[in-house]
Amino acid sequence: MTIVPVTSPDLDAAEVSWFAALCSDDYRFLGVPEGDLRSSWAHCSSIVRTAEAQGFRNILCPSSYQVGQDTLSFVAGCAPLTSKINMLAAVRCGEMQPIMLARTIATLDHMLEGRLTVNIISSDFPGEKADSKFRYQRSREVVEILKQAWTQDEINYSGEVYDFKGVWTDPAKPYQTGGPLLYFGGYSPDALELCGQHCDVYLMWPEPKDQIAERMKGANAAAERHGRTLDYGLRVHMIVRDTEAEAKEYAEHLVSKLDDEFGRLIRDRAHDSGSLGVSHQARARELADQFGYVEPHLWTGVGRARSGCGAALVGSVDQVLSEIEEYRKMGIRAFIFSGYPHLDECRIFGEKVLPHLKTCSLPQAYGRVPAETPKTPLGAGERR
Repeated sequence: MTIVPVTSPDLDAAEVSWFAALCSDDYRFLGVPEGDLRSSWAHCSSIVRTAEAQGFRNILCPSSYQVGQDTLSFVAGCAPLTSKINMLAAVRCGEMQPIMLARTIATLDHMLEGRLTVNIISSDFPGEKADSKFRYQRSREVVEILKQAWTQDEINYSGEVYDFKGVWTDPAKPYQTGGPLLYFGGYSPDALELCGQHCDVYLMWPEPKDQIAERMKGANAAAERHGRTLDYGLRVHMIVRDTEAEAKEYAEHLVSKLDDEFGRLIRDRAHDSGSLGVSHQARARELADQFGYVEPHLWTGVGRARSGCGAALVGSVDQVLSEIEEYRKMGIRAFIFSGYPHLDECRIFGEKVLPHLKTCSLPQAYGRVPAETPKTPLGAGERR
């Protein structure tokens, strides 16, 4: 099945992104921590700068409570260090009071001059074990309040979680028209409904292509119920070398020192470890062959020591390009890649694969910011 998004022009180009390992998720050998790869400001900001230099169009800055950097503070710190790359900031809905969050995001958007995108997250908080339906209702209300803050003069909202009347929104107007694009991932019916009604890019983790097609079909149906269309994104790890044999050898090298019990502890410490999406990643590992491949180039070994995105595309340059093209033909236009260690693999992919891909910035494609972003900030009282 192919789903072609119609929300924006330039459909033959893809947004190709990298990953800033903010959550203590960088290794030379999977599951073996090393001091110079820890989640520090110095290391993670160097990944961002390298990704920009290589030509990636966006970079996912993830969120975790237990390890790593604070996402929004990190994105703010990267604003003056970068000039081209977009920043995809993961925001856990409910962590911050929604109107204050709207102001924070608007401020970041001005600091980045329209280079901010937002990944909406609905995970539990520390010490919390909330019902899935409640978490998505909370996220829905946060998103609806954000949109009021970004597009109206006043917030008037009455929901199950939040209730606001007559709150002035002048400080919350972002740089981008209508606010940053919203990226969203989730597999439950409540998740799909939220994405279909309010978000822009539906993000998926790697599975066999027929299962990804079903995810897209469900998200597309949810969007159609609200008279909308979506773009689609894939978050997947990457191991690319000059030959397939070299790539597969590196994959085995990566897990050669992994203790599976420690890997399980790494997976379990994540707040999304019990989610439906994570269970599908585990299912893919169960279906894989004896070498961990669930499809000829989709290797599930990463998931042995990682919650969430648990598979990598493994192959030669031509094979990886062919896989990306197959995903593009399905209707996927946003790709978030990563690799271990992140700096080295960013350079390898940037040099070997990225020059062969036509890329775009989705905020520009959506018309949220002009093709050439102005370099002067808004004056006092001005709005876009």
